[in-house]
Amino acid sequence: MAASTYAPRPRDGAMADMNVTPLVDVMLVMLVIFMITAPTLTRTLPMNLPIPSHEQPPSPPPRTDLHVDAFGSYTLDGRTLDAKSLRAALDGIARVAPDTVVHVSVAADSEYQGFATALAAAQDSGLANLALEN
Repeated sequence: MAASTYAPRPRDGAMADMNVTPLVDVMLVMLVIFMITAPTLTRTLPMNLPIPSHEQPPSPPPRTDLHVDAFGSYTLDGRTLDAKSLRAALDGIARVAPDTVVHVSVAADSEYQGFATALAAAQDSGLANLALEN
């Protein structure tokens, strides 16, 4: 029960004061946390950033599209091929531009063997940049 010395007459009921101890505790903990983290936020990291040049950016590598049909046939840039001619066509692409990106897409109802054959033909021909699409 709290009492006030400046009140003209004593009160009969209890006086409810707010307990500020938990508030002060939380504020002190937050002050310590901010004192610890503030120097780390203002510290800089030594970095060697690249200097921009006025040269042309490198051109993207050539792209070829390979689609595996549900019936076991392959479509390479609009030409329908079988497994043997696919390997020969990919060999020709690899000779001309070995950094060509092959975008492989597969029909939803095709068999896995057709997809595996297409990937194997691309890798065996020396084309290492494969992109798989839905």
